[in-house]
Amino acid sequence: MRVSKFSWIGISLLVVASMMLSGCNEKQQINSLKLQNRTQANRVTQLEAQLRNAQLEANQLRQKIAELTSVENANLMAKDEEIQALKATLAKKNELIAKMQAQLLQGGVKLPMELSVMLEDFAKTSDIVTFDEATGKLKFKSDLLFAPGSDVVNSTAAKAIAQLADIMKTKAAQNFDIIVAGHTDDIRIRRAATKAKHPTNWHLSADRAISVLQQLSKDGIKPQRLSIRAFGEFRPVVPNKPGKKGNPKNRRVEIFIVPKGK
Repeated sequence: MRVSKFSWIGISLLVVASMMLSGCNEKQQINSLKLQNRTQANRVTQLEAQLRNAQLEANQLRQKIAELTSVENANLMAKDEEIQALKATLAKKNELIAKMQAQLLQGGVKLPMELSVMLEDFAKTSDIVTFDEATGKLKFKSDLLFAPGSDVVNSTAAKAIAQLADIMKTKAAQNFDIIVAGHTDDIRIRRAATKAKHPTNWHLSADRAISVLQQLSKDGIKPQRLSIRAFGEFRPVVPNKPGKKGNPKNRRVEIFIVPKGK
């Protein structure tokens, strides 16, 4: 079949146009990624500034509490009421700081709607788990995960962790990893047998985080998607009772769902 000169010219123009269109699409994708990166960087900068301000205000509250506690005051009742009000404000500030730190930990990235809904539904069906959609953070109550002073995951908690693993194996979660963070209150470890295995609260928080990580791995989550952090008693979400008597709300394991490779 003979093809005219004009037909060849038409074909050539189509090829060139196709190449130009492909190049335009690629350029648009690159520009879109650059914009996403700039937006993400701005979000992190804003969070860091907010976090610094919140931490400064929290330090000022602690200083005020210390001053009121140390200065003699004839009206003790009024002083105590002011201290309690300041402590309540400080507790709220600590919660705000913890939330912003969580957002910074995962880069302030909001989870996909499908994944977020699955995690929210999971938390609603469990007595030991809460979920914060804004930070992508699941919080497990340590008292319902472990026996006192132990890092062995109990059977009820193991079932909940298995449910979480099933969610994290879905297509919606395939581009996300898991960070397990252990926390304790400030009650000192006294039993000799416990102290031999967990010398400090820091050790206990790390060992508990590792136990949850190992359980997730056992339930089919690939090891390269898992990591841990351990904070011991040093990141309380509410004030501990005076005299190192602790607070159950500070005994927790937090699980952060973060973008792959974070």
